Amino acid sequence: MASFTKGKNGWRAQIAIKGVRDSGTFSTKAEAAAWAGERETEIRRQGATGVVGGKTCGDAFNRYIKEVSVTKKKPKWEETRLTTLGEEQFGTLKLRDVPLGNLTSDMLGQWRDKRLKEDEVTGSTVNRDFGLLSHVFTVARREWKWISASPTTDVLRPKNSPPRDRPIAQEEIDRIVLASGFDECQVRQIKQRVGVAFLFAIETAMRAGEICGLLPAEVKGPVATLSDTKNGTRRDVPLSARALELLTFLPEPEKGAPLFGLSSASLDANFRKLKTAAAVEGLTFHDTRHEAITRLARKLNVLELARMVGHRDLKMLQIYYNETASEIAKKL
Repeated sequence: MASFTKGKNGWRAQIAIKGVRDSGTFSTKAEAAAWAGERETEIRRQGATGVVGGKTCGDAFNRYIKEVSVTKKKPKWEETRLTTLGEEQFGTLKLRDVPLGNLTSDMLGQWRDKRLKEDEVTGSTVNRDFGLLSHVFTVARREWKWISASPTTDVLRPKNSPPRDRPIAQEEIDRIVLASGFDECQVRQIKQRVGVAFLFAIETAMRAGEICGLLPAEVKGPVATLSDTKNGTRRDVPLSARALELLTFLPEPEKGAPLFGLSSASLDANFRKLKTAAAVEGLTFHDTRHEAITRLARKLNVLELARMVGHRDLKMLQIYYNETASEIAKKL
């Protein structure tokens, strides 16, 4: 039963049902009665379904960051993203303040449309956010019993943006290497290291972070063993004769230091400078991975390529195979 008491600050509602006590203060008695009725219904539903009521999206985000994100390779991205998503406006409330039980697929659908049309973000960006929200709500449903169903389940996802395809012309490669000062001899400057890293990436399809973290002990013969990869899976990368030659131009690293002597931030900043000096536009260091895989696709079959570059989904590699029917016919 609910009880109502008029005080200086308004009407105070108190409920006690199924061993749960709660209270709240409201401007009018009608508001207090409405809250008491909703809260009693929520508590009864909780008793029947085992779902814990009274939790907001912000509560779910905070617990997810503390218990789930910390177990992942890059927890900071999820923490930053969930904090930002919590500030998104959903009607009169910010998402973090919306009760979990009140968040609907319709609300999320309207937010999706706003992001695409008004904020002009890509479908891939929206889908990454949906993927994160979906996992938060799935954990909240399965493990924490905070909701009985995920509000993301019935929301239509936009199409992902076409994969980035920025080929690198040989002339652009030559200009960037020239700007780096690397001339096939022992490197002494940071920008020369970046030039070697650029060429090494095109030979191996390794990511910037993988190159920067490569240790001398991880290169044995013509194979580099990567323990710190994007998906956290150990990977062996075969090295071409050219890739091995490029490593010989690097100075002997200090004990325990990576081969290239570069951090990801340093590589990115210096590569930007090289692009400007070489008058190359619209290129990122990560484009070397696409260029490398495209080149390797002419030499390796799809299973060999997948093993080398670390793709688990073979469909993702189809975009790198561009042979015509007549070229394939010559192989038959």
